[in-house]
Order: sequence, then C-alpha cells, then structure tokens
Amino acid sequence: MALADWATYAATWNDLAQDAYMADGGRYRRRRFAAFEVAPGAFARLPHQPHFQSLDYNRLNGGVERWFEPVTSAIADHPLTRCIMDLALEVFGGLSPEPAFPWRAEFHQFRIEARAGEEAQPTPEGVHRDGVDWVIVMLVARENVAAGVTSIFNPAGASLGAFTLTQPLDAVFIDDNRVFHGVTAIEPVDPNKPAYRDVLVVTFRKSL
Repeated sequence: MALADWATYAATWNDLAQDAYMADGGRYRRRRFAAFEVAPGAFARLPHQPHFQSLDYNRLNGGVERWFEPVTSAIADHPLTRCIMDLALEVFGGLSPEPAFPWRAEFHQFRIEARAGEEAQPTPEGVHRDGVDWVIVMLVARENVAAGVTSIFNPAGASLGAFTLTQPLDAVFIDDNRVFHGVTAIEPVDPNKPAYRDVLVVTFRKSL
C-alpha cells in the first residue's frame, strides 16, 4: 500500500536545503534531517536537534553541531517511513545479541549534485564508520550520473566487496560495528543536463 505513493515520496528530494557545513567548501550536497525513537509497535519523532559526529568518525565535518533543515511532516508521518523503520527492527533486532529496544534512529535525506569540473562526493569524509550500530542506505533516484560505487571494508582496510545502487529502493544494510563503507564520487554523463544521486540514510543505535 505504501509503495503506491512512492513517486510522491521520492519527489520530496527535490526540496532539500543546501548543506552549509561542508568543510571542503563543496556546494554539491543537499539534505534534511530528523531523529526518531523506534521500537516494535512504537514510533515517535523527537524534537528537532543538531546532528553530531565526533572527529573520530567524521574527519571532515565532525566535531561540531550541525543544524540541518528538518524533514517535513509529510515524510516523517508517511507510511513508507514507518515501513522502513519496521523493516529495520525486523533485521537489526533479530541480529542483535540482546534485546536493545528502543532504538534512536537518525533519518537523513541526501541529494548529491554532479557538475562538470567539480567532485561530487556521496561520502566526502572518505571510507568511514558512522559511530552507530546499524545503517541503511537506500537509493531513491539516480539521474544522469556515472560511478557512485559503494565499497565495504573490514577494520584492517581489506575490501569485502563493491557494488552500485542503481534502481530506486536498492538498499544496503550495514553492521557499523564490524565494517567500514564509502562511496566513490559521481559525475554527470551529460554535463548539459541535471545530474544527481538521491539516497535515504537511516542510522540506528541503542537508546541509552
């Protein structure tokens, strides 16, 4: 039922705000952010708050509170958002060594815009962990772009595999305690046309 409204859901990525916290000076990333507390049968949006990562996890943009524009109520309350959270609980809850509910979930809408002569980096911090327990990366759209290859590494830096999310709803589920991940820069196929990669990233960590 929720997927019937996918086009409307995906179209909200056209209304993301410029990321003003890019330490590399890049103007290629747009985003919105929200935080939730989720548990089996429970789902609550938390008051709007900054996103924070330590420099240990984000060497480029970490160490500061980043106040992004909030995810709209239309997306936060959308049945698809609830479906994604419920799916995560099924997967992560079953793999956790002990019950760990509720979870704190951080919900990020990203658009990376590719232009000729400018590196457009989906993961400008490089290969990294996010400092959480689990991560979902789901493709929303790829328009006129090449590359954007996702790679997974073990803690010693050895590659465990690489792949490209190419179709809407393609997704990767990442155990952030065990592996590192990164995505290569994207570039426009036709530099005279709009080019972008839209993804939804949701991170989960045990609530304290």
